Amino acid sequence: MQKYYDCPRVLREFLTYHETIKGQSQRTISEYYLDLRMFLRFMKLMREGRSLNVAFEDVDIRDIDLDFIAGITTSDVYEFLSWLANDRTADPDAPASERGISASSRARKLSALKSFYKFLTVRTKQLDENPVADLEYPKLRRSLPRYLTLEQSAALLNAVSGPNEKRDYAILMLFLNCGIRRSELVGLNISDVYDDRIRVVGKGNKERIVYLNEACKSALAAYLLVRARDATNIKDKDKNALFISRLGRRISIKTVQWLVYKYLDKAGLSYKHFSTHKLRHTAATLMYQEGGVDVLTLKEILGHSELNTTQIYTHVSDRRLEEAVDS
Repeated sequence: MQKYYDCPRVLREFLTYHETIKGQSQRTISEYYLDLRMFLRFMKLMREGRSLNVAFEDVDIRDIDLDFIAGITTSDVYEFLSWLANDRTADPDAPASERGISASSRARKLSALKSFYKFLTVRTKQLDENPVADLEYPKLRRSLPRYLTLEQSAALLNAVSGPNEKRDYAILMLFLNCGIRRSELVGLNISDVYDDRIRVVGKGNKERIVYLNEACKSALAAYLLVRARDATNIKDKDKNALFISRLGRRISIKTVQWLVYKYLDKAGLSYKHFSTHKLRHTAATLMYQEGGVDVLTLKEILGHSELNTTQIYTHVSDRRLEEAVDS
């Protein structure tokens, strides 16, 4: 927790709890840290009657104690959310039209606040009142996921070539057939690969088994032969990593993102419309529309904790709409 030296003790205790007891990922912990640090800096400026246009990084919150936090009301939280929606900006000179953050970003910060106050009132019972308990999340625009068609998926796979062809092809096959996340793919080890399935560690360190079709098994087998041939070039600390970079290290999320963009471009598919995460959308959508996979099974495959998250993939294709009209 040394990296959070600029936070008050109560916030460090919260972050430690989620890291050591809840076992949440470092990315989640960092998001909590950034969101709650911003909130406490905002509250300190408000309490002191100072301008909100100052550089937030200069606001020292290490002296904030439990009494300060206990004095925060629901109205104060509404003030914070209103400021995020209408005035938050990294550039003090930005025009009004460019100020404010999206509803999804505000929802994430409110989620961090709800978790923080739940820790203080329920887990540790340091506070009696929870000012955010009944606050509703900002209404989010629920857009349908963009995904590749079967023809576009085939074009993407056919675009793979070059010195890392076997590796890159296997990566794309896992994305398109298994619907795993970038972080899950990067975290795969040799020991996670079995004859017909892989063990995936998802969000919150939750493990799940994802089964492989014949195309995935063939792609992985071809890559593993290349990996075994080049094993002497792999760095000792990354000996167990499944996918290796040209430098002999575990492949990074940034490299995976780059190679996906490269092959999207080669296949004539704009990376402005598609991305690595869109390949996960593709796998889920095609499983539901073309493979007849039901929603509950799809939820398990994707590693979603809530069914509502999975139901976005049940959108109806144009073909099915046409069939419904014809019938």
